[in-house]
Amino acid sequence: MKRLDGRALDELRRVELIPGFTKFAEGSCLISCGDTMVLCNASVEEKVPSHVLQGGWITAEYSMLPRANRDRSRRDVSKLKLSPRSAEIQRLIGRSLRSAVDLKKLSGIAITLDCDVLQGDGGTRTASVTGGFVALVLCFRKLMAQGKLQEMPVNTFVSGVSAGIVDGAAMLDLQYFEDSRADVDLNCVMDGRGGIIELQGTGEGRPFTLEEQQQLLKLCAKGNRELQQLQHDVLGDLV
Repeated sequence: MKRLDGRALDELRRVELIPGFTKFAEGSCLISCGDTMVLCNASVEEKVPSHVLQGGWITAEYSMLPRANRDRSRRDVSKLKLSPRSAEIQRLIGRSLRSAVDLKKLSGIAITLDCDVLQGDGGTRTASVTGGFVALVLCFRKLMAQGKLQEMPVNTFVSGVSAGIVDGAAMLDLQYFEDSRADVDLNCVMDGRGGIIELQGTGEGRPFTLEEQQQLLKLCAKGNRELQQLQHDVLGDLV
């Protein structure tokens, strides 16, 4: 089966990570995966939520600009409520990044990752995790340079990628044209040791088998290894 953009079934789109993209955020990264572009900014507040009894906290906010897609969408603020999709995605991003961080080392510091989709062509939630991790590490390094953190609280990479079954073929890193036609859609977040942090699989057009799930997981494992190598190229060693 030939893909619209000529990629092999197990091939990522062209990925670019641009660290330090914005001036004022403590950490930032612009990530592009094909035609999908997400700006990730990490902001520090030296005050933690009331439910945090010790250490620190990491959370995320996610939004899509009105013309990130083919048609203009209304901003959440104009509807006076957060859309269910945005709420679900930002919880995914927060959970994914917290899983790799020793929160006890944050010493009363809260970090918010703002992930804003500038252009969406599939895979925005997983791109937010991958780019958000780069922004988070840069934020930690700035805090360490300022003497506000004594050591790096994260020691493994985190990335996310999608896979799916389209017209009977399992393929990695779906763009919108493929995602909109997929019978099965799977998002997978993994750490640098190959452990699964988050797995979201949906039979959009039909149920899928355990064998198909394993096939998609193998594709995602390959994609996440490649994404984490790109993160390493940008960040170097974490510790």
